[in-house]
Amino acid sequence: MNAEFIASMEYWEREKGLDREILISAVEDAMVSAAKRAVGPARELRCEIDRKDGDIRAFATLIVVESVTDKQNEISLDSAQRFKPDAQLEEELEVEVTPKNFGRIASQNAKQALMQAIRRAEKALIYTEFKDRVGDIVSGEVRGFDRSDVLVDLGKFEALLPNRERVPTEEYQRGERIRCLVKAVEGSDSSSEIILSRRDSDFVLKLFQLEVSEINDGTIEIKAIAREPGFRTKLAVHSRDEKVDPVGACVGLRGQRVKNIVRELNNEKIDIIRWDEDVETYVTNSLAPAQIKRLEIQQDRKRVHVLVNPDQLSLAIGRRGQNARLTSLLTGWQIDIDPEQEVRVGFEEQVADAVDALASIPGIEKEQADALVHAGLLTLEALNGVEASDLADIPGLAEHAESVLAAAHAEKERRSGADTNPLINSAPPEPEAETGDESAPEAETPEPEAAEEATAQPKEAE
Repeated sequence: MNAEFIASMEYWEREKGLDREILISAVEDAMVSAAKRAVGPARELRCEIDRKDGDIRAFATLIVVESVTDKQNEISLDSAQRFKPDAQLEEELEVEVTPKNFGRIASQNAKQALMQAIRRAEKALIYTEFKDRVGDIVSGEVRGFDRSDVLVDLGKFEALLPNRERVPTEEYQRGERIRCLVKAVEGSDSSSEIILSRRDSDFVLKLFQLEVSEINDGTIEIKAIAREPGFRTKLAVHSRDEKVDPVGACVGLRGQRVKNIVRELNNEKIDIIRWDEDVETYVTNSLAPAQIKRLEIQQDRKRVHVLVNPDQLSLAIGRRGQNARLTSLLTGWQIDIDPEQEVRVGFEEQVADAVDALASIPGIEKEQADALVHAGLLTLEALNGVEASDLADIPGLAEHAESVLAAAHAEKERRSGADTNPLINSAPPEPEAETGDESAPEAETPEPEAAEEATAQPKEAE
């Protein structure tokens, strides 16, 4: 066992970088409990491992007395002088008290104590070496699995890639080499664990820093990043040097730089966007390649209403709302996307219906009805509520104000008479009409602001 023990010390010191003295001291401390069982509760009992041959010995500090009454704490003068010829009464003397069968007992306990000491020493070393490496990228080999967590061998140390930090589209095999971000060193200097991540957005950020020298030297700044791991990442970049194109530098010659990163991310899509302090330009760049017709910005609500052609709607929103959602995360603004033609057609149809309704009144021409509607007079009731002087101020109606108003009054009288004259009202009612209506139904034309918007709200990531 002794040779085996020394060989173990040398292995852990050589392969793992663990201090041999720390391990031996830890085992010595653990051996005291085994010595107490064999020797008894001797005074100031301690164990010592010979650094050369690995032998384990037990020592106790006893008081020299003339006659021993307490074997656990005292030693006779005659016995003491065999260890130390000049020993005196009442002197405290450390003597070896190793029992004959202690080797077998010590052997069993030493192995267990050694493994515990190794684990503690490893964790202490992990904390010392990795506490300043959080945020760095490391490379390791998949060693095994603990349920859905991945155990990664980093050489001297073992790290954990928890399920929560895995990319949902990735599967790993034993022996496969992977690169990860050191996300955290959890615990303390006596109990530490390296936590890795491939899901964190900082992983992509660090890959760009390693791949693009202009980012590493500070010429290009990554302003923002939004990511749905395994599917798509949007990156907003800005150049501090006007001569350096930030997007082109990140893409690289023939796209080689970004291709290397996409390969590392297992073909996750990457959109590199030119950052701009102007919100309209920034949002437009972020939604590319979708073509934007116009934007309505609500500064107080930090909201952007984006209008696109119907054929660009699905491209702007993205699959399951991904493009709109990532744009919102990237810019920090709420993004609502609508098809512009749908909004415009709905409004124009309402205007056309209002014009047709007024033009159907005898004495009012279509051009006059159009002028009335665009002036805000959408119904017969509204027209009968104004004076001729009001109509005279409307472009195109100055010379016809009296006649238009007279036609409106006449139509109102006609409709009222149709409700009260039994001869006129003797005709059978239309199937859809209800008995007791006081006036003929009119085309209801809501205000332009009432046009509904089909807002494409970004969905939550699935």
